[in-house]
Amino acid sequence: MWPAPLLRLSGPPGPLLALLLPLALLALLLRGCRRPPRRGAPLPADGKAVLITGCDKGFGHALARHLHGQGFTVFAGCLFLDRGGDGARELRSLGSERMHVLQLDVCCEEEVAQAVQFVKEHLEEPAQGLWGLVNNAGIASFGDVEFTSMEKYKRVADINLWGTIRVTKAFLPLIRRARGRIVNVSSMLGRMASPLRSSYCISKFGVEAFTDCLRQEMYRWGVTVVAIEPSNFIAATGILTPEGIEAEAGHMWHGASETTRADYGEADFQAKVCRMKGFAHSGLQDMSLVLDDLTEALTARYPYTRYTPMESSWWLRLQAVTHLPTALADWLYVR
Repeated sequence: MWPAPLLRLSGPPGPLLALLLPLALLALLLRGCRRPPRRGAPLPADGKAVLITGCDKGFGHALARHLHGQGFTVFAGCLFLDRGGDGARELRSLGSERMHVLQLDVCCEEEVAQAVQFVKEHLEEPAQGLWGLVNNAGIASFGDVEFTSMEKYKRVADINLWGTIRVTKAFLPLIRRARGRIVNVSSMLGRMASPLRSSYCISKFGVEAFTDCLRQEMYRWGVTVVAIEPSNFIAATGILTPEGIEAEAGHMWHGASETTRADYGEADFQAKVCRMKGFAHSGLQDMSLVLDDLTEALTARYPYTRYTPMESSWWLRLQAVTHLPTALADWLYVR
């Protein structure tokens, strides 16, 4: 047990903490942030089909192109297929029989059902099922709890969490038939909380719980279920933009009560908005860490249950937050 005073941190660390903290962090660092790839020859891509959601841009678009180049048959679900989306147009321009671009809004039961029918009709061997499903579609959000409307909480969860569940349930019979793979793109914020990100964290914590439960249920069917937990790739994916942040901030400020606006103050609110705008330009520009882990999750004979594509600093923070006592982790990264 940790000494009681250590669990009630409010000021500078005491002598015991000063001794234990460097040792704990050193031990975590020595473990390294990147596990070695699974050994053995990867499974062949030939004859395997994968459905990916959220292929308009970001990870989904890049993965669709990457897996197609590896020899997979790809079903790329796009939100803006019929609304002039550049991502869908680029994928279609490949002109390949192994690249199928389809309309797929993960929040729409009808479109999900139509996607299932489309995949069945275009599989080479429908009786053998669908090898892979990558639940990638998602949105990012920000805002203090008191400035975040219930509508926003519901909208973010409907895409990030319920969309993942909706698509998975629809395609599970095909995946089970192939004894294939389900890969859910979660986030480091699915295992560690962060101020201003409650709506996003809630949705991704839910994705983690769903992934764990589904993995346990699917052992008997020979289906592998994997979580991918990237760190900050906002600069690479464009999932948050300064323009979008500004627009969202306006809705939050005007939608809050007079009491909330008065208590927080506009200066504090705008300072957080500026910080989020800076955050929108941060993170890794190269998506290769994520693409490599997604590919291994689909092709390794015995993939890991979790992949954490991220920089060493974020990996260390994730380990600290998930392994150290909560009061200590909060003191390190919040207080």
